[in-house]
Amino acid sequence: MNHAFIQKVFYSDTDSYGVVWHGSYLRWLEMGRVLLCEKAGYKLSELEKEDIVLPVIEMNIKYKNSAKLDDVILINTEIIEKGKYHLTFYQKITDESLKKTYIEATAKVVAIHQSGKLYRSLPAQVEKIAQI
Repeated sequence: MNHAFIQKVFYSDTDSYGVVWHGSYLRWLEMGRVLLCEKAGYKLSELEKEDIVLPVIEMNIKYKNSAKLDDVILINTEIIEKGKYHLTFYQKITDESLKKTYIEATAKVVAIHQSGKLYRSLPAQVEKIAQI
């Protein structure tokens, strides 16, 4: 399963030179993961009510090119691995035409209780996100 969405680069996403600030990419990557979960039928706020939280425990980002003010970018997210305790997302940010790659990233999340205790295996809801 994957999810893609388009985002325009706004002034607030850039530095004083009109180049996207590196932290802006992190926000877009999080949006991609959240939207993929919602596409699978699970809002993170609803999972939290069921005592399931999905924190990022590992992030690997390769910055390949810089997006600029007014660019239109495409954020694509998919789950590439499901382990006993974790999910790994692969994410790619490109220009709208897919000709230029700005970012390639992987993010690993685990399922924990709100108290911080790790689940012994992925809860059924999280399993379903990975299989859809």
